[in-house]
Amino acid sequence: MKKYLYILLFLLPACRSEDDPVIPPTLTQVTQGTQGPIKGFFLLNEANMGSNKASLDYFDGETGAYLKNIFPTRNPGVVQELGDVGNDMCIYGGKLYAAINCSHLVEVMDVNTARHIATISVPNCRSLAFHDGFAYVSSYAGPVQIDPNARLGYVAKIDTATLTVVNTCIVGYQPEEMVVRNDRLYVANSGDYMAPNYDNTVSVIDLNTFTELRKITVAINLHRMALDAYGKIWVSSRGDNKNISSKLYAIDANDMVSKTLDIPVNAMSLCGDSLFICSAARNTPAGNNSASYSIVNVRTQTVITRNFITDGTELNIETPYCVAVNPQSREIFVTDAKDYITPGILYCFTPEGRRKWNAVTGDIPAHIAFTSRRLSDL
Repeated sequence: MKKYLYILLFLLPACRSEDDPVIPPTLTQVTQGTQGPIKGFFLLNEANMGSNKASLDYFDGETGAYLKNIFPTRNPGVVQELGDVGNDMCIYGGKLYAAINCSHLVEVMDVNTARHIATISVPNCRSLAFHDGFAYVSSYAGPVQIDPNARLGYVAKIDTATLTVVNTCIVGYQPEEMVVRNDRLYVANSGDYMAPNYDNTVSVIDLNTFTELRKITVAINLHRMALDAYGKIWVSSRGDNKNISSKLYAIDANDMVSKTLDIPVNAMSLCGDSLFICSAARNTPAGNNSASYSIVNVRTQTVITRNFITDGTELNIETPYCVAVNPQSREIFVTDAKDYITPGILYCFTPEGRRKWNAVTGDIPAHIAFTSRRLSDL
């Protein structure tokens, strides 16, 4: 979510009211269908803060059709639709969860139909993680605003059977993504509201007692997280967009920072031993914008390439925002958020990095969740 657009967009109109018509999804045939365990994926579009235009798209892998904005027709009784700023999305236990940051809620849908099941109130919610029947949601806790005196954030623990918050644990400032390792939840604390006095820690929560055990000092403004097959946790720092560059760090089994890679990270996706990374961040002290599409081998902890797109398509991408890799086909998906206020573009690349197809998305396409269950017809 782009901070510098926050205030300017507070007064934009909200989405559909009770009297507005339900707009059907747009269907585009983008490729030929294929069979396999992965039936397709959902794509959550963030949309800009204040626009109340978070939306849900779906790619049907069996037919090769891309459906833009499926939520309204499947949920005509939900007047405000998904809400304001879609910040994360995951599938767990037959349900599709979406953290809607500025609407202060987690939207829970049936993964088979994308129909609304419940909303769970979590203020300024950010990211999702799941373990042993519980959902964990990071929360900035306070209002959505830059504040050098912001309160500490927390993680909400949600029972996925009752869809209720059953506990909370205070962590660092403005917590972002999380991973679970050995019954412990690791939380990236950003301090994003408190620049230039960012947080620089990862909180370690014991899931049995749901208490914070310790904090690991890593780097300022932490954001993304991924757990590899070797037990290492990869966490990214956004830096300060001025003098401190975005970088990638590995935390070992002893909760120590064991590796630092000088590579900028906006989004990342782990598939096997390959950590795919895209970035459009300012990654040099001079402030030069330099988009990159990198692969890190997590076994050797080395950078394999700085550009996994091999056919020149990267020249058409204005703002790389999300990357995801189909674990079945190894196709690579990259989204382009463009100017953050108009519809984005989703690109599908072959495992070799050649463009296969693309589709128009909602505003700021940001999160992809692959599904083993095909979305049913209305």
